[in-house]
Amino acid sequence: MSAAVRTAPQPTASPAASRGVQESLFSRAGAMLVMGVFTLYFLVPIWWLIVSATKDRGQFTSTNPLWFADMSLVENVSALLRYDGGIFVRWIGNSLAYTAGGALLGTVLASMCGYALAKYRFRGRDTLFNVVLGGVLVPATALALPLFLIFSQVNLTNTFWAVFLPSLVSPFGVYLTRIYAAASVPDELLEAARLDGSGEVRTFFTVSVRLMFPALVTVFLFQFVAIWNNFFLPLIMLRDEAVFPVTLGLYSWNTQVNQIPELRGHVLVGALLAIIPLIVVFLLLQRFWRNGLGAGSVK
Repeated sequence: MSAAVRTAPQPTASPAASRGVQESLFSRAGAMLVMGVFTLYFLVPIWWLIVSATKDRGQFTSTNPLWFADMSLVENVSALLRYDGGIFVRWIGNSLAYTAGGALLGTVLASMCGYALAKYRFRGRDTLFNVVLGGVLVPATALALPLFLIFSQVNLTNTFWAVFLPSLVSPFGVYLTRIYAAASVPDELLEAARLDGSGEVRTFFTVSVRLMFPALVTVFLFQFVAIWNNFFLPLIMLRDEAVFPVTLGLYSWNTQVNQIPELRGHVLVGALLAIIPLIVVFLLLQRFWRNGLGAGSVK
């Protein structure tokens, strides 16, 4: 006895589902197009800088600006490091001193201030935090002239401290660490540490800092980039080339290109070398940086 085999009808996609798939494809293609355009916008100048740094003075204006000619990078770097008694190396050292010290101490100060605002109750706490928020909104260029007047009164202009000391202040770092400490450091853990006889400073450095570490790395990275790229404050404060950071030193060379044409190549190669520390620091800290931003945005 044979049984008829009956096939089940195949489901068909609804018009709404089809439109959803098309909209998803269009949205993805649009997002990829926008990201591709902005990627080219940011990477083409860097590519041009890399290519230009490998050319000699004659090839710079006579060859394709976006492709290599004779590879002269080693000779260009060597000439840069020897120029004017190796002043570029001194500028790089100054920038590292300003940046590493300022970013490290600035991160410690910001973390302590943010932690205190998050975990201690005292009169005027909210007012003080609002003042910190106001400091986040004030651009650094607006503070350069008042800082110059203050430092000139104590005879600290044209010194290392005129650039280093203002770099220690980070209102954004205080804000970020305050938010992160309030969310990631449990009050019960602090009470347990106090019951065990731990002092407030010891509790902060042995317990709280470990819990706040992603936020601290984020603040350090932001401080490092901001101080390394700082230009306007050194321009106002400094006159002696011996204490210039690399940004101001390259600017001073660039203003002399018409009188000394060989400086054009030195400026290009110097700009290429000046971005290497930023790339290295970012690659080393990007894992902690991403974690810090994600935790801060959720908590």
